[in-house]
Amino acid sequence: MYNLFLLWFGVLIRLFSSRGKLVLENLALRQQLTVLKRRRPRPILGLFDKLFWVVARRVWSGWKQSLIVVTPETVVGWHRAGFRLYWRLISRVRTQVGRRQTPKEVRELIFRMVAENPTWGAPRIHGELLMLGFDLSERTISRWMKRAPRDPEPAKRWLAFLRNHREAIAAMDFFTVPTITFGVLYCFFVISHGRRRILHFNVTRHPTSMWIVQQLREAFPFESAPRFLIFDRDGKYGLEVPVAVRSLKISPVRTSFESPWQNGVAERWVESCRRDLLDHILQIPADPARFESPIRRWEL
Repeated sequence: MYNLFLLWFGVLIRLFSSRGKLVLENLALRQQLTVLKRRRPRPILGLFDKLFWVVARRVWSGWKQSLIVVTPETVVGWHRAGFRLYWRLISRVRTQVGRRQTPKEVRELIFRMVAENPTWGAPRIHGELLMLGFDLSERTISRWMKRAPRDPEPAKRWLAFLRNHREAIAAMDFFTVPTITFGVLYCFFVISHGRRRILHFNVTRHPTSMWIVQQLREAFPFESAPRFLIFDRDGKYGLEVPVAVRSLKISPVRTSFESPWQNGVAERWVESCRRDLLDHILQIPADPARFESPIRRWEL
């Protein structure tokens, strides 16, 4: 009885509705019936079905009341996806705009000129490229010159020096250790490259060049000095340390600025010392003979 009442009530409402609204509602219901009649476990809406509801959403205000198969949020999602697809298609650039890309062969030619002619600047390279028929601006050449790969030969020469004279090389360096009273201790050490053995080690609060000279005398007694001694350009060495190194018949080898990798043996020992002894609370075992310090391990 209740369903019959609802049916007649709907018929009365349709009698007073406009013809255009009835046509749209009838069309929407027929489209959904077509989808439901497809013999599939779950109705699948194709491209034209989605396009139908996107258009209906734009031209019909009562589209939500006649929607049965999907939710209104799904239709809104379809509309937004179509909007994104539309703008993606019209945003495709068919003609090149902006700055012209430098060809790969021209970039390689610039890098080759920089490597083979270190004294040439951007104006000289720009003139050479113009004579070769390459029309580039001087600013573009200057920008690519900054990206030119560095010459690997200096690094290869340094590594060859370390390998060829490993047994005759020693290195010295400092590292700092903070104290519980917020002070700083400067740890000085000399390490041999041959067996990576610590030749000398000492600690001070106030390192001076004369103190370093005395440590070198203690590290190389009785004419046991190596042929080369590697150290960085720390201001603590001053002018006295290189002179004292030469007086011991040792050739001082200073590393380049900001190049700790050139003194890699010393730097790696500092890392091991910090990791094993300084950066945590050391727990010494009951048997001290079983304790192996990083100094002893690097000597093996």
